Amino acid sequence: MGDITEGFGSAIEGGLLGRAIEPKHGEGRAEASGQCLNCGTELIGLYCHVCGQKADVHRSLSAILHDLVHGVLHLDGKFWHTLPLLTLKPGELTRRYIDGERAKFVSPMAIFLFSVFLMFAVFQMVGLSAPTDFSTVDTLKANVEKAQVEAEDQVIEQRQRVAKMSKDSPQYPDAVARLKRYEEELEGLQQVETLAVEKNSNLTFNGTGIKPIDEGLIKKWRENPSLMLYKLQANGYKFSWLLIPISIPFLWLLFAWKRRFKAYDHAIFVTYSIAFMSLLFIVLSVLATLEIGGGWIFGMLAIIPPLHIYKQLRGTYDLSRFSALWRTLALMILIIAILIIFLWLLVLLGAF
Repeated sequence: MGDITEGFGSAIEGGLLGRAIEPKHGEGRAEASGQCLNCGTELIGLYCHVCGQKADVHRSLSAILHDLVHGVLHLDGKFWHTLPLLTLKPGELTRRYIDGERAKFVSPMAIFLFSVFLMFAVFQMVGLSAPTDFSTVDTLKANVEKAQVEAEDQVIEQRQRVAKMSKDSPQYPDAVARLKRYEEELEGLQQVETLAVEKNSNLTFNGTGIKPIDEGLIKKWRENPSLMLYKLQANGYKFSWLLIPISIPFLWLLFAWKRRFKAYDHAIFVTYSIAFMSLLFIVLSVLATLEIGGGWIFGMLAIIPPLHIYKQLRGTYDLSRFSALWRTLALMILIIAILIIFLWLLVLLGAF
């Protein structure tokens, strides 16, 4: 239940951030006359041209519900005009936005924030979150030692029972068999402890030699890996915007000799692309939770992202099929490097 509540909270947070970027679109209902109720300026349209307040001010419970749904989820005409193009014609959407056709579309950052926060919210609601019961080596060793003490007590008690029993007693064979089973269990626990100690010694990491990292980051991961995994996940959506500046230089490399394409073009491309991928992951995670699709989900995950990148590259940069294809393959490889850099940044941020 906590994951669901936290998930809704993340979705609302993302919606409000997106709403903050585009606060006024689609709110007017009809032409109004008279004075602005906020600053007293004579109204000449749907909004006050001085302070920007809506001319149409509601005073009903239904208006509160509408403002909640509209303000949080940002479901207006602009969103529904953007989503089909983002899904089916991403290159056309990106190029039209770059060229200045923006009143019709949700801005890249607004839809990026909404989709990324919604993705993490859905992940939390369907159970795709960091584990909270991750045990350290010391914890595992302590559990094994505790089980070993209990097993030793069982062996001692059973030996005492066998020693007191007559060998002619009908219960004697069963008592001996039970004692043998307890001894085997104790021996197995001793072997587990020995293997754990050996593996721990083989995997011991002595540190990087950099004092802040060794005494801060590595120490925290050793002492409380569950907390660090949670912080890694939380930072994943809080700092998801870092994917944009990380990706731009890699995308620039693919067009370094085409001077008409600037960093701004690449930023719009990356932002819309990440927004679509977030929405795709939402759909696939829901389908997986409902057990709909089975192996088709993995097929969609393998086919749709590169196909979408190909179409977006070709439409955004006006490329031939061959140029878009090799850049798609190169970008799929570069994405691995981008994700590694992003993950390392999240790990470092988790130390603070």
